[in-house]
Amino acid sequence: MRMASEGWGWPEALDALVAAPEFHALLFENEHVRVLDTRVAPGQMVPLHTHRWASVLYIVSWSDFVRRDGDGVVVADSRGFAEGLLGRAVWSGALGPHTAGKCGGDGTAGDCGGTEAVLRRVPWAERV
Repeated sequence: MRMASEGWGWPEALDALVAAPEFHALLFENEHVRVLDTRVAPGQMVPLHTHRWASVLYIVSWSDFVRRDGDGVVVADSRGFAEGLLGRAVWSGALGPHTAGKCGGDGTAGDCGGTEAVLRRVPWAERV
């Protein structure tokens, strides 16, 4: 599990709210949690960005996507493995620099998006 708060190593300029604000909206933030609303329309490409903290994602709409690292290498391809995620909460570790695209790019799917509760400080994880 990658919590990644101290010693992150990536510049703040790559934070999702700074590097890709048209896709990430801040709903709430305090010293414990950051809640983002993430929306990507069909065919859009989210520019290179990071998610410094682990998160719980609540999927409110879905379309397949391909995530690539900073070098363009595919690190996640949702085609074929994401069935049944709509309306569910899923865990995600911290994510280093990546892009996301092909979100419904064939015109047959709607937006993909969800609410992301980013766990800045998780007391149980700090004790491990």
